[in-house]
Amino acid sequence: MATLAKAPAKKAAAKKSAGSATVAKSVKASPVSATTLTITSKNYSSWSLRGWLLTRFAGLPFEEHVLPPDDPSTRAEILLLSSSILVPCLNHNGISVWDTLAIAEYLNEVCPDAKLLPADAKARAHCRAISGEMHSGFSALRSSLPMNLRGHFPKFKIWSRAQADIDRITAIWRDCIETYGGPFLFGKQRTIADAMYAPVCTRFATYDVPLDKVCQAYCELMLGQPEMKEWIKGAKSEPIDIDELDVEF
Repeated sequence: MATLAKAPAKKAAAKKSAGSATVAKSVKASPVSATTLTITSKNYSSWSLRGWLLTRFAGLPFEEHVLPPDDPSTRAEILLLSSSILVPCLNHNGISVWDTLAIAEYLNEVCPDAKLLPADAKARAHCRAISGEMHSGFSALRSSLPMNLRGHFPKFKIWSRAQADIDRITAIWRDCIETYGGPFLFGKQRTIADAMYAPVCTRFATYDVPLDKVCQAYCELMLGQPEMKEWIKGAKSEPIDIDELDVEF
């Protein structure tokens, strides 16, 4: 059994408690008609990042509701111990939508000008297919290289199953960029697929994963997007560490 690399140095329990209160205070009551997006830790929750990016890419203004990572159900979701549907959750015009792909499809309907799916039917089907593959697959990558935006682990040992996931993901990226001309996966427009694979870019950076030139350029492009910079800045300002990231896989 291999043990995951630890998150950055842990803070004292008292500081954790104070940090939790700080995050909780960011949850504000909103009118029923307001658009809200419920998320959790920006440092650890890749699903929160996907939902947040999709909503930002769609151009839909929203208010963040942040669940503290030390909440038991949220902690379980981050640590891959449950299939929680609490985050992300979009509330818009009295409609609640959870599950990242459901949020993506909903946003494509209500914000058609954002062009979250390609106009061409074949490309649109391709975009949905690789987004679905990200949504349901790559479990070895998720468990052995968890998202940790504050961490950096050079020469991190990558096990064979995780490497197989990495090889498949980079093959998808190369195929898309070659087929549609880049710089994003489906050409010049950011799509659902880019939001779905964005957390993988952070994992590759955190764990110093060697990449070919095409995939490295794509990672740098995504990490340089204004929305990604904003999210990463928020992640690095979070005062909370989660001790249980020492889990085994």
